[in-house]
Amino acid sequence: MPNISIIQENHILRVQINRPGKKNALTPGMYDSLREAIDGADASDEIRVVFITGSGDSFSAGNDLNSFLNDPGSVAPAQFIKAIASAQTPIVAAVNGVAVGVGVTMLLHCDLVYAAEGATLRLPFIDLGLVPEAASTYLLPRTAGYARAAELLLLGEAFSAEMARDCGIVNEVVAADALDALAWSKAKQLAAKPPEALRQTKMLLRRGSAQAVRETIDAELGIIAERLVSDEVRGIMAAFFAGRGKG
Repeated sequence: MPNISIIQENHILRVQINRPGKKNALTPGMYDSLREAIDGADASDEIRVVFITGSGDSFSAGNDLNSFLNDPGSVAPAQFIKAIASAQTPIVAAVNGVAVGVGVTMLLHCDLVYAAEGATLRLPFIDLGLVPEAASTYLLPRTAGYARAAELLLLGEAFSAEMARDCGIVNEVVAADALDALAWSKAKQLAAKPPEALRQTKMLLRRGSAQAVRETIDAELGIIAERLVSDEVRGIMAAFFAGRGKG
């Protein structure tokens, strides 16, 4: 997939979302490539860590709305979400810029997340007439506390990398020119650990929430499917594309 660069370096699988002209918005094919990378890492004895980052000024702007509306029945986004939520391989993310929608919710399933100063994040599902996904309605209140999670999910406003750190979404915020080196060094640290103990420790860390995460993902996806055919969503999307056309 030309928009997803996948390179194995020693025991680390480096995955870069590479569609900077569209702020790394994800199409079904890109979701499939990301899922295949995660599944492949889990099946490999050689890969011990998955490293995910973006390109240009963005980590990922989330769903490509054109693709999303043209193929609302695509299972690719849901398959990717389920894959990253159940991944056995530790995942390190380097958030190099804008992160929107699934560009944020996928971080809740990564094990170490580092963000650049000046990166902005947003969870705008409600403004599209949708509900959140990737079990964010379960995980975010437990990470950030209910009040902060409600603020981020109900208002849908952009927030800083520093707030993401304070909410427990991000481990550390660093200068943009130091981000890749720092995050990569952490991935190398993980890759140097005993691999079986590494995966088993991740499993145990997530064991208590695994069933609730799966159930929440399914519940969210069911409501999203209903919302996509609602008059409310159709009206919002029509207004969005009409406004963009005028611009």
